[in-house]
Amino acid sequence: MKRSIVEITEIDADVFSKFDYQFDGTSEFVPPVIHDIPKEYNLGVIYGSSGSGKSTLLEGFGTEEKIQWNDNQSVVSHFDNTDDAIERLSAVGLNSIPTWGKPRKVLSTGEGFRADMARKLKDNAVIDEFTSVVNRETAKSCSVALSKHIKKRDLKNIVLATCHDDILEWLDPDWVYNTDTREISRGSLRQPDIHLEILPCSYKAWSLFSRHHYLSEDINKSSRCWICTWNGIAVGFVSALPQPSGTMKNAWRGHRTVVLPDFQGMGIGVRISEAVGEVLLENGCRYFSKTIHPKMGAYRENSSKWKPTSKNRKIRRDYGEHSNFAWETRKVASFSHEYIGDHGNN
Repeated sequence: MKRSIVEITEIDADVFSKFDYQFDGTSEFVPPVIHDIPKEYNLGVIYGSSGSGKSTLLEGFGTEEKIQWNDNQSVVSHFDNTDDAIERLSAVGLNSIPTWGKPRKVLSTGEGFRADMARKLKDNAVIDEFTSVVNRETAKSCSVALSKHIKKRDLKNIVLATCHDDILEWLDPDWVYNTDTREISRGSLRQPDIHLEILPCSYKAWSLFSRHHYLSEDINKSSRCWICTWNGIAVGFVSALPQPSGTMKNAWRGHRTVVLPDFQGMGIGVRISEAVGEVLLENGCRYFSKTIHPKMGAYRENSSKWKPTSKNRKIRRDYGEHSNFAWETRKVASFSHEYIGDHGNN
């Protein structure tokens, strides 16, 4: 039992008398107790309403790390090394490369939340008020990305406390303790399916997404474009251009692919690029795509739906400064693939 005692003032006496509440300055609270927690797990969640004892219960699992940021340095510079930075930031769905170069103090609430999570992720981490300061779209996308990372890296005994039940199925934890009912549930909740709709659109729709592209805000006005929606909300954009070739007919290449920050980390980017690939394949075309984004590139490297081209992971020197591929003259090896879909398995 926890007890707090305050000195009774005239205001106390007057306020409580108006509500006929007998108060002597003493408040008592019996915190919940969790029994039968497995000794080892990946992710556990303490869920309940405000004032139900979540934070008190979380203290039994450890102390939450207080993240310190240097306002004179970028977000990405605060990690152990390059690979660590890319992996952790991607793990929480903070995939905007320009954002990585900003100091923490200028990030939006959602971006700052993800950056903090990226540095807290480790064995035995405890995190209170998980997703309380962000909108629900960001909460869900971050939950998906975080859950994937924890399981992929087999991180142990991470516990989150939250008052939001809408993220539980997206987190897919090993156990959930409800501080309101004081009951524990175990086993997978199974993450829900994400139903996306891809619709043809004008290149003018690019204006909604352009500032979030990690290399260029420009778009070729002759590109074929699609917008992606989730529950009627615009979440992504993808476009393609004809690829002139003396040896191939009806070939297309990816031009722009962007997912809005609030929805990053859910795998939407790779899905909409594949959707466009399917549209083109069904129309007798071939579809090629290049990227220097490590997460998208790694996905394609491990997917049977993408076939590496002869230029994959090679530095291209055959484009001029005024080419649409001028960014490849930056001496960065790009991932280069052809989309073959399920056809490649037949």
